[in-house]
Amino acid sequence: MYTVKGKTYPCCTSLTMGIIGGKWKSVILYYLLDGPLRYNELLKKINGVTERTLSLQLKGLEEDGVIKRKVYTSKPPLKVVYSLTEFGATLTPLLRSIAKWGDFVVENHAD
Repeated sequence: MYTVKGKTYPCCTSLTMGIIGGKWKSVILYYLLDGPLRYNELLKKINGVTERTLSLQLKGLEEDGVIKRKVYTSKPPLKVVYSLTEFGATLTPLLRSIAKWGDFVVENHAD
């Protein structure tokens, strides 16, 4: 059993999936690999995600310490930018491998 930030997981794989699993979290992280993005930029890149879902997933990733949210208030309009934290950047090899495997599936097993 593993306990991280008050959540208990039966194994290390479930811990990893608890942080990056689900339909949208890994997609969000994949797009942040290339650098910080504003909320609307993420919304445009991620086809099919609703605003509510994106907001909830970003909040969860932020709570887990994988991404950071920076608010710029120096001049209107309000600007919010999301980026990987140092901890989140450790996911880079994993996310790139997942993307590479997806490319493999498309090339070799698509209908």
